[in-house]
Amino acid sequence: MARRLCLVTGASAGIGQAIARIYAERGYDLALTARRADRLEAFAAELKQTWGAESITIAADLADRSAPEMIIRTLEEAGRPVDALINNAGYGLQGNYLSSSWADHAAFMQVLVEAPLELTHRVLPGMQTRRFGRIMNVASLAGHVPPTAGATLYGAAKAFLVRFSQALNQENAETGVHVSALCPGFTYSEFHDVNGMRDQMASMPSWLWQDAKTVAQIGYDALEANQAVVVTGGVNKTIAALCKLLPDTLALRLMSSQTRKFRRAD
Repeated sequence: MARRLCLVTGASAGIGQAIARIYAERGYDLALTARRADRLEAFAAELKQTWGAESITIAADLADRSAPEMIIRTLEEAGRPVDALINNAGYGLQGNYLSSSWADHAAFMQVLVEAPLELTHRVLPGMQTRRFGRIMNVASLAGHVPPTAGATLYGAAKAFLVRFSQALNQENAETGVHVSALCPGFTYSEFHDVNGMRDQMASMPSWLWQDAKTVAQIGYDALEANQAVVVTGGVNKTIAALCKLLPDTLALRLMSSQTRKFRRAD
C-alpha cells in the first residue's frame, strides 16, 4: 500500500515543521512548501533520515495567486494525491490599517485566507472519493477574542478560518474527511521575528507561551478526533471562554488595555 501524503504550507519553520514531523513519524510522506527552498531541502533530509519519509519540496510564495494551482499540479504530475492538508502558512502586518499599502493587505489576505480556501477546494474532491482526508486550518486564539488596533485584518482572517472549518467539518461528517481549526495563542516560533515584534513579545509572561511541538500535537490529536475547533492550552481556553461571556464593550476595553503593551498601532 502506498504511503499517504501530507501537504504542509509554511513548512520551513515553527508549527508547520512540528506538524510535518508528527505526520512523518506516523508513516506519511510529505509535500513541503514555503518560500525558502534551502530550508525545505534541509528539513526533507531530516525527515528522511529520522523516519524514512519521502518529501516533495515546492518553493512557492502563497501571496502569488498562481501558487496553489502550481502546488497541486506538481503533486498530480508526481502521481501523489493529497491525503492530509495543513494550511499553516501565515504572518502578520504591523501597524494600523493605513500603515500598509493595499498591495500588502491583498497579499496578506491571499496567504491567510484565499490560498487555504483554494488548496482545500482542490484536494477535497479526491479525499471524499477515497473516503479519507484530513484538513487542518491553523487559525489562532485571535479568532476568538475581540479585535484590537494594530491587527486590523489578522483576527478577522483567523475568525474566518474558524468559521470555515466549522462549516466544512459539518459538511463532511459522513465522508471520512476530518476538518479542524487549530487555534494557538502565543507560540515560540519565527512568526514574531518575521513580523518585527520579537522585542515586544519578549516582555510577555512565560506562562502565556507554548512551544510549537506541543501546539502541533494538540492539533494532530484534535484532527484525528474530528474536533472542529481546538484552542490550545488551559490559559487560552479560559481567555476564549471569558471573551464569549463578557459584553462586547467590556471585552473590547480589556483587550485594548492589554494588547497595547506589546502591539504597535501606528
